[in-house]
Amino acid sequence: MNDIIMVLLEIIKITVPALIVFFTVLHVMKQYLASQLQMRSMEFKQNQQSTTVPLRLQAYERLSLFCERIAIPSLILRLRQEGMTAGDLRMSMMVATQQEFEHNITQQVYISGQLWQIIKIARDDVMNVVNEVYEQQGADTSLDAYVQALFTQLQSREFIPLDTALVAIKKEAGVLL
Repeated sequence: MNDIIMVLLEIIKITVPALIVFFTVLHVMKQYLASQLQMRSMEFKQNQQSTTVPLRLQAYERLSLFCERIAIPSLILRLRQEGMTAGDLRMSMMVATQQEFEHNITQQVYISGQLWQIIKIARDDVMNVVNEVYEQQGADTSLDAYVQALFTQLQSREFIPLDTALVAIKKEAGVLL
């Protein structure tokens, strides 16, 4: 019996220090691997940001330009020609607005869903104003009367979705920077 106790004590003398060393090494290795994983993750994020940040900034720039280009005064200056009727200008403004939108539609990949919705609302508002003013003026209205009615409508509005879109673009771009 004494021999069994002595053998058990010897086994305990050997296994306890070995277990302490084993768990210490295990703990150190876990910490090391966790720090390596965290470091690699940070490197990956930095590499990803160095690629996506310029693309996102370009998207904000393009959408700002889009808002400026579909603003009714900009459309009138760019599209109005001699000999045009009010209906011609209306149709040109509608087509130009839609073309600008389609040209920039891929930018939604780089911006938030909420900002994209604001951009779409701004585009829809421009098209609605162009149509509503034309319908209010009637098909036989002169080009000058139609243009004047558009400017009057814009000046009388308290809320302009294009301005809201520009502010939202600047705010989201500011968060990125």
